[in-house]
Amino acid sequence: MKELTPLERIEVPRPRPDAAYAARLPGHDASFRGLKRLLGAADASKAGDRLAGLAAPDEAAREAARGLLGELTLEHLHDHPLTDERGEVDAVMRVNYDIDRDAFARIASLRLGELKDHLLRAPGPEVARLGRALTGVMAAALAKLCDVHELVYLARKISRPTRARTVLGAPGTLASRLQPNHPTDDLRGITLLLYWGLSLGAGDALLGVNPAAGTVETTAAILRHLDRIRRATGVPTQICCLSHLKVQLAALDQGAPVEILFQSLAGTEACFGEFDITVGLIDEGYRRMAARGPLAGEAEQFMYFETGQGSELTYGKHNGIDMATAEALCYGLARRWDPFMLNNVTGFIGPETHLDDREMILANLQDHFMGKLLGVPMGMAPCYTLHANVTLEGQQMATQLLTAAGANYYMDVCLNTDRMLAYFDTSGHDVQTLREIHGRAPGGEFLAWALARGILARAGEGESEGHGEGKAGAITRGPRFGDVRQFCPDETELAELLAATPAAHGFATAGPRPANAVSRRSRVDEAVARGALASELREDELTCVAAFRVITTTAASKAEHLGSADAGARLSAESAAWLAPEDAQVQIVVSDGLSAEAVHHNVPDLLPVLLDGLGARGVTVGQPLLARYGRVKLAEAVAERLGARLVVLLLGERPGSGELASRSLSAYLAYRLTPGVDQEAAAAFSGNPAIGFEYTVVSNIHAGGLPAAEAGGVLVEKVVQVLARRAAGNRLEALLAGGAA
Repeated sequence: MKELTPLERIEVPRPRPDAAYAARLPGHDASFRGLKRLLGAADASKAGDRLAGLAAPDEAAREAARGLLGELTLEHLHDHPLTDERGEVDAVMRVNYDIDRDAFARIASLRLGELKDHLLRAPGPEVARLGRALTGVMAAALAKLCDVHELVYLARKISRPTRARTVLGAPGTLASRLQPNHPTDDLRGITLLLYWGLSLGAGDALLGVNPAAGTVETTAAILRHLDRIRRATGVPTQICCLSHLKVQLAALDQGAPVEILFQSLAGTEACFGEFDITVGLIDEGYRRMAARGPLAGEAEQFMYFETGQGSELTYGKHNGIDMATAEALCYGLARRWDPFMLNNVTGFIGPETHLDDREMILANLQDHFMGKLLGVPMGMAPCYTLHANVTLEGQQMATQLLTAAGANYYMDVCLNTDRMLAYFDTSGHDVQTLREIHGRAPGGEFLAWALARGILARAGEGESEGHGEGKAGAITRGPRFGDVRQFCPDETELAELLAATPAAHGFATAGPRPANAVSRRSRVDEAVARGALASELREDELTCVAAFRVITTTAASKAEHLGSADAGARLSAESAAWLAPEDAQVQIVVSDGLSAEAVHHNVPDLLPVLLDGLGARGVTVGQPLLARYGRVKLAEAVAERLGARLVVLLLGERPGSGELASRSLSAYLAYRLTPGVDQEAAAAFSGNPAIGFEYTVVSNIHAGGLPAAEAGGVLVEKVVQVLARRAAGNRLEALLAGGAA
């Protein structure tokens, strides 16, 4: 177990006034007030930084900023810590200063450009050693000076292997995190996706499920199911359920096999509040896993983090720091807990952070380089949502570059379609394709298992050499590659598993790829779902459902709504003016969000059940509101104006793959914490003294997930629980599980 340095013992320079940086180029002068502005201007232009006003206005200004950055010494970067909105060094920045002081002393006088040249000349061990002397700000500044070849070349030099039950990231390997997500956590669908992935040689990094319901009960059930399958198949790997850290620890207390502890990270302490975590909470989780985790004493590492550029900006908690720098701060933070794995999901948010293929690809290359330099074992998930101008082809370009750069692992999201999170990621077919193109293999223990089962094979000695499977001894596909029936020989059972699994378009393969007929069906599903984004809310069709009051947000158009992180979260001045406090416990808001069709296909069946059920339980409800172009945080604005204790926001989610998943609705239950006992209890539980709302979410409401009428009943029970317990989100789950709140 790694010793964790107490935060108060980490030395951080006292914040200084913003320095002025100025440069003269032929026919162009540029000046930047403060290091944050300089760092933002030096990066390639990305949607999130443009939205935040941090991107350079043109290429000349960007090159001026890069020139200035290259002349700064590491000591200068060290002595100017970036501060939060109060002008203070937050916990994330502080942890970033827990560096190798002796190594830093030897390079402190180097200019950043000189450090880049030195690293390009240096052998891999030297690059890795110096990375331990750098803060996230230094790594981000360095990344902004690198072109694509340099980002690939430098990252490729660094090896960051880790060990849990198995070894991840050894030289010459490429692993896969098998992600069998299901929109309703149906264990039959999860089982089929696990079998399918294992048959493709995926899962050597982890078998991990993102649950649709983040309860202790669901988390424990999924973990026990994953453990049963791991034992039954004999696959050498580890398991994880990607619930909130507090929920996983509660499941651990109940005896669930929490082998790897997961948590999403952010690059600012302010954003930690949105995630309901603190550095101290993760410290506690680390220590409890070291003492009581199922792999305690066996694993060298047992923590798993996910990050991705843009989350701080989306929540409005970036403290004026650009996306790449905030992301690098996540890596400087993650190394505190010596993780087994870290997964980068840049591209997951949408066009308000990364608009197109170019922005997504470059950001992924930056992230991979910064993470490996700072000492983190980097898995990559170059991914996209359908409301961004990012494509499957762009994702594939990113994976080719990242494999060349030495990424530890990718995701196996079956046929690239996540059935619960409604985004598009890499698949097991992609991982095996990349292994064969780049001469990589799974981890040693997993490779032996896959060879023994005939899933993979070694190319014969007498075959022609030169490419992929032709090289003697290279790892290629075996006779049982893609054969799901090796794990489920009962045809009746297999049919049942298939019936429970959305978007399962066939097991046929062609080499390492899905067969053409399978690919075409998947791409048609994606095209149909992308088309759903063009739909608009038809207010007149909803008048027969309820007597809605129509409100507006500050997003004046769909383009503005899609491109802004918060326009849809704010009430327009007109709506804010006429909304007044009402004597009702609950307020219901319906909004199109990212899919108007989700509203039209679900609200007519859901809303009457919800209204009737709440009425029968004695809950008072205000007249429902209807809003075009809304975001999740609109619930808070409405709650404040109307004085409601709880807002139920029925919001169209980003379209998933296929006709049914493109109509996915979510319900966000935003509980307003009144000053006094409620707020104090929530603050103590979350570690966020300024917390104002707690959220419970019911997702994947559609005909292929949680049916609308059934969702209405589920929401009635959730609303009653929230009001009775005067808590929502993780605190509510802790109360329901009998834990402390």
